Amino acid sequence: MPEAARDWDGVRLHVVTGKGGTGKTTVAAALALSLASGGRRVLLAEVEGRQGIAQLFDVPPLAYTERKIAGYGGGEVRGLAVEPKGALLEYLQMFYKLGRAGSMLEKVGAIDFATTIAPGVQDVLLTGKVYEAVRRREGGRPVYDAVVLDAPPTGRIARFLNVGTEVVGLARVGPIRSQADSIISLMRSPQTAVHLVTLLEEMPVQETLDAVEELTAARLPVGGIVVNQVRSAVLPAKRLVAAAKGRLDPGEVAAGLRAVGLPDGEDAVAGLLREAATRAARVALEKRERAAVEACDRPVYELPALASGVDLGSLYGLAELLHQQGMS
Repeated sequence: MPEAARDWDGVRLHVVTGKGGTGKTTVAAALALSLASGGRRVLLAEVEGRQGIAQLFDVPPLAYTERKIAGYGGGEVRGLAVEPKGALLEYLQMFYKLGRAGSMLEKVGAIDFATTIAPGVQDVLLTGKVYEAVRRREGGRPVYDAVVLDAPPTGRIARFLNVGTEVVGLARVGPIRSQADSIISLMRSPQTAVHLVTLLEEMPVQETLDAVEELTAARLPVGGIVVNQVRSAVLPAKRLVAAAKGRLDPGEVAAGLRAVGLPDGEDAVAGLLREAATRAARVALEKRERAAVEACDRPVYELPALASGVDLGSLYGLAELLHQQGMS
């Protein structure tokens, strides 16, 4: 069977965002695994200090050092926790060759002061490290075939990715201005895609729509939308309509219970009828929210709800599903 078409050929930086609780870290991890198939090397980075990646992969907490956390399809995923202090020390060494002087600044608290005093400085340092990882080369080729960023939530993603414009307004010349220009160029280029994760619920979908609008206004490239935790309808369409209208036959329900050896008392039947009505209402809501997502005219991917939660084995399964749908 021929390989499915890939939707994001040429993209080097995959930014994954979503409203809190939608599973954006899980999706970022699954995407990183999927991108690693075929012998590729992928960096999976987080910037919020939550250690969500380490928990998913069941590895020790990540540090400001890239290390292998998983293999998949002949490739490998390396993990990195980007934090402002480490990024600033690296920046000072890279541009000013401070060496031990940088360590002395840390000891006297100057590093902590510098990363908190100026608005946007932390975000510039975080995005700057991601930029460096995307652009890094060894032996004439990129060190990473792709970088996946588990980014801040949709509520602040546009400002986080576009923070370099604030620095450009403050720094007219010098390495800070040059780096800010480079970061802005990468974030707005075809090498970047900002993917959004949502659930088929009103608030996550609305935040997704708002984020698409904000990203577009900031000239940041909107990628695909991952609809996470999708549940099956369970009942056929006609039965869902009947359930919503309270027209399911109690006798038929009782007979079905008896057929599989379950109690068929009035309480059991009434409980199932209420559950069916609730499910029918939920399916109707999801249908409306799905239409709103599809109206964004972006590629849409789906991942199922996992009854037992996400473990390492199911994470690989989610990666395969993204690959089958053409996301990687």
